[in-house]
Amino acid sequence: MKLLFDQNLAPRLVALLKDLYPDSLHVREVGLQAAADEEIWDAARKEGCVVVSKDADFRQKAFLRGHPPKVIWIRLGNCSTDSIAKLLWSRHAEVSRFLKDPESAFLALG
Repeated sequence: MKLLFDQNLAPRLVALLKDLYPDSLHVREVGLQAAADEEIWDAARKEGCVVVSKDADFRQKAFLRGHPPKVIWIRLGNCSTDSIAKLLWSRHAEVSRFLKDPESAFLALG
């Protein structure tokens, strides 16, 4: 599973989750740290990534446009990077089902 973590999430998530999501990237790694949401959306679609963000704009794009790319919306509010890593770790089975579902475009985790 190739996740693309948005700029509102810590780059450290890539290393923390490499066992479950080995091909994941952070927008900083691909030169998109200052990119608009539209650029991140297009890059994720082209590279076959799932956007992971706390930004509700990606949720809205998923509803309006469908997929690709799929979107995972992190709904934890103000929290630590470790909390987000634990969430993605503990919900791995749900994330896997979401990614395999050809109809689903959006998954909220919180």
